[in-house]
Amino acid sequence: MSEEIVALRKRVVSCTKCILHKSRKNAVPGYGNIGSEIIFIGEAPGRNEDLQGEPFVGMAGQILSEALAYSGLKRNDVYITNVVKCRPPNNRQPLREEREACREHLLRELEIIRPKIICVLGNTAFDSLLGGNLITKNRGKVFKRDGQFYFVTVHPAAVIYNPDLRQVLKDDLKFLGQTLDKIKKGLQIEFSE
Repeated sequence: MSEEIVALRKRVVSCTKCILHKSRKNAVPGYGNIGSEIIFIGEAPGRNEDLQGEPFVGMAGQILSEALAYSGLKRNDVYITNVVKCRPPNNRQPLREEREACREHLLRELEIIRPKIICVLGNTAFDSLLGGNLITKNRGKVFKRDGQFYFVTVHPAAVIYNPDLRQVLKDDLKFLGQTLDKIKKGLQIEFSE
């Protein structure tokens, strides 16, 4: 693990910038391959993540791992994080001020890892990163902002409540893998503004 990531993890674990630090068991910094060409960014830790201090280790994490395997990507090869690093009470959506308080941590992760593409998981991450909404309308699309590619899809937790989205997520991640291959080869890809 690089010194930069170790220092960032320490800052995340000791952060008290918003009220979420008062109810957390563990802050949940990003985790995974810091040499990854893809970063997956979700909303916030859930109960299992709060207990273990690692992102996407609960049911949503199992769904994400399954979709990654289907797409030919390996969980060990990617980096996974959240917009907010502490669990909101009762798994509520993180408030805008909570997202803003964590923004510097997320930006630092992106700065250290420098991914070729960022996979945006769900509406909260879509809003936080791109100012977007209507994930079901925009899922499966590639966006380019300030030279950075973003890929938007449903959050794995949405599959828990809507099992029809399981194949949608799998197909989206398969397309994400193909898009990454095109980016690496310098091929033209279609993207939305």
